[in-house]
Amino acid sequence: MTAPLTRRERLRAETVEEIQTTARRMLVTEGYDGLSLRAIARAMGMSAPALYRYYASREDLIAALVAELKLELTESLEQVRDAETELVKKLLAVSREFRRWAMAYPAEFTLVFTSSAIGLDRPSDGSVDPTGERFGQVFGNLITELFLTRPFPIPADDEIEPQLREQLQTWNDCFPQPLPLGVTQVFLSAWIRLYGTVSMEVFGQLKFALSDAGPMFEAELRSLADVLGISELYRAPAIGDGWSA
Repeated sequence: MTAPLTRRERLRAETVEEIQTTARRMLVTEGYDGLSLRAIARAMGMSAPALYRYYASREDLIAALVAELKLELTESLEQVRDAETELVKKLLAVSREFRRWAMAYPAEFTLVFTSSAIGLDRPSDGSVDPTGERFGQVFGNLITELFLTRPFPIPADDEIEPQLREQLQTWNDCFPQPLPLGVTQVFLSAWIRLYGTVSMEVFGQLKFALSDAGPMFEAELRSLADVLGISELYRAPAIGDGWSA
């Protein structure tokens, strides 16, 4: 049985939560460049030195915020996944929820998915990022289960370009169970299309052609269903249930 927190530990946990809440609010209103320990401390009525007792640097604070947001997104995906009983419905549900969360929280989505470019998506000790791993497992486990129960077309190893094959093998070795390299390639290709479509919509890069990118997202999802051999099981969402942003 876990011992109850001391009063000091409770106060520290509450302060950390307030710092994270304040940082997230400022991310939305001021943008990434507005995230400074001094500004956050001022918004909380704290001194900057006092805030440094919780986070040693701006980078540490942002890394903690990224981890918290990634966990929030993952739990949201897990919730819609677990609400479904059929595998294909689970896959469609988490794909749509990924877009819904991104469109609901564009500033947060941008920070989470650009954090790797600024080196804030991995623990400072070089260990595996547990929140990132859990996020990846949501989609990875579903695709693995789909292939094992309803094998979809994949390229043979010798059909994959050698340099790509070598890289896929390294990544494939991280999976909990052996899979053909072709599955890894199809999975990665599907993720590129899903993430690419969503991020272009979030960043406003489809406005030149589309005033509402929801139907385009569904068209891509339907196309991915063809790739995964589940086109006959694809069902469009009900109007008002994820079709538009």
